[in-house]
Amino acid sequence: MRIKDELFGKEVLDGDIQIVGKVSDVVFDKDSFEITDLVLKKTGFSEQIKASENMVPMELVKVIGDKILLKGEDDL
Repeated sequence: MRIKDELFGKEVLDGDIQIVGKVSDVVFDKDSFEITDLVLKKTGFSEQIKASENMVPMELVKVIGDKILLKGEDDL
C-alpha cells in the first residue's frame, strides 16, 4: 500500500458517522515500519476558525475503505 495515495486526504468518520477530519500525515514506528497514528486536519468551518491537527491511534480505526471509520463506544 502506498501511504500517500491510499490514506492522505481520506475523510475520517467517528462512530456516529460524523466527519472529524481528513488524513494529513501518518506516524509510524521506525523499527517495524507500522503506522501507529493518523494525523487529522480538521475540515469545514472549524478549519477556517482555527487550523489544528489531531492524532488518532490506529487502535481506534475500525475500517479503512473509501473513508476511514473509527470505532464507536460499542466497539471499545
